[in-house]
Amino acid sequence: MTALRRHRATLLAAVAAVALAACGRDDASRPASQVAVKVNKEEITVHQLNNQLAQLRNLSADQQKQATRQVLERMIDQELLVQKALERKLDRDPRTMQAIESSRRQILAQAYLEQLAQQAGRPTPEEVKRFYAERPELFAERRIYRLQELAIPAREGLTVQALEETVKRAKTLNDVVAWLKEKEIPFNANQTVKAAEQLPLEVLPRLAQLGVGQVMLMPAQQGFLLVQVAAAERQPLDEKQAQPYIEQFLANQKRLALAQSEVKQLRDGAKIEYVGDFASAAGASPPAPAAAPAAAKAEGKSVIDKGISGLR
Repeated sequence: MTALRRHRATLLAAVAAVALAACGRDDASRPASQVAVKVNKEEITVHQLNNQLAQLRNLSADQQKQATRQVLERMIDQELLVQKALERKLDRDPRTMQAIESSRRQILAQAYLEQLAQQAGRPTPEEVKRFYAERPELFAERRIYRLQELAIPAREGLTVQALEETVKRAKTLNDVVAWLKEKEIPFNANQTVKAAEQLPLEVLPRLAQLGVGQVMLMPAQQGFLLVQVAAAERQPLDEKQAQPYIEQFLANQKRLALAQSEVKQLRDGAKIEYVGDFASAAGASPPAPAAAPAAAKAEGKSVIDKGISGLR
């Protein structure tokens, strides 16, 4: 492979975020049947096309045919852009080189975690049954909630205690709104409809205990969230209906735990030396490893996973 082809293949990896699909090509020896399309002097192979299509799942035969054409057209557009980028030697630009290296490192780290995740066993029937029994608010007593929400940003002088006391005194959410306006505290009102599985597991048990019209206060990312149950309709799932969702969630949890354990073991066995201004951070507790959650990436998010994703 020439130097130009190596640059081209690496740049394609950065742009497409796929694992160096264009590397190792030998145009002279490749059978014509492996070529999907020729773009100027370059070729897009069936292997590259299939690699992109593999990211699309659960497609019917008609959908697969349409998706194949759409993906191929996008790859042609991408190839044309890559050719122009190489023509202008953008692959030698320092910022581009840094981006390529960053993508390469991310791809390699993710590949290792995905290989490691294969060691995680499938959840047993007993584990599925236990999870179903321990989460009635998700399954046997599942509800669809119509919620009224007040998002209140954090500000100096506004405490959880003051909000809790106001909520206790209030007969309706409008009473809380009146208090916020009186104190000149900004807020955003919103109405939403959410099924139980679309809510974080940390919140759901508390919400399930509320009757229609009742309000609860919880911390939000940058302040507080007041939630009132405007209506709740029971739509339970039996164990058979819930089984595939539970299996996927528990499998994701096992992969996540395995990845976190591996990262911890690697850290414990490595020599990590903070230098310069970062040396002072050595004595502080390190944050949770950023790489580990990548192993919990599902084949496609289950309905349970959507709700739980807010807790990670």
